[in-house]
Amino acid sequence: MALKVDLKAKALIFDLDGTLSNSLPVHVETWHIVGKQLGFVFEDRIIHEMTGMPTIKFAERIIKENGLDTTPEELVRLKQKYFRDSVNKVKAVDEVMQIVEAYKGKLPMAVGTGASRKSAELQLQALDVVEIFDAIVSADDVTQHKPEPETFLKCASLMNIKPEDCQVFEDGDLGIRAANAAGMIVTDVRPHINYGAWQASLP
Repeated sequence: MALKVDLKAKALIFDLDGTLSNSLPVHVETWHIVGKQLGFVFEDRIIHEMTGMPTIKFAERIIKENGLDTTPEELVRLKQKYFRDSVNKVKAVDEVMQIVEAYKGKLPMAVGTGASRKSAELQLQALDVVEIFDAIVSADDVTQHKPEPETFLKCASLMNIKPEDCQVFEDGDLGIRAANAAGMIVTDVRPHINYGAWQASLP
């Protein structure tokens, strides 16, 4: 069944990683590179459990679980360096991008992501869609991240659309909770998307 825009929606908000961008394999690959450099084994399940949260939260958990002698900020710096070096490997999620292409210029659209602004902009540039969106709200732009609703509420505010008139497309449990908390129309994209064998194998 194809993804659809709700008839009541007056604006669309898209998560980035796993929704617009099939970037999770690249994120995992770069975490494994960081792990090899610092002497820990990255557990892929963390991606599934924490999708939607900012990278600093991943770093804090990895340091705690592995007893690493480094700071979260340094771990984030390494992770972001390797990810940016590999951003050309990121692919669009075709099923979601079809919605973007169909509604560009027809409805306001925003990106609400737990990624840093730099990462978000690099991915959107790699996908050649950065100019389509009326607003981008990243982890750097809010103080309360998903599952809190601030990311999506800020998207609505920047588009000057009431929250209840916004439809959110999400692939993460935390993001879905955030969109529900914001009182928005919520679409879980996962049942509609063929991510490939790697993501299908996640717990």
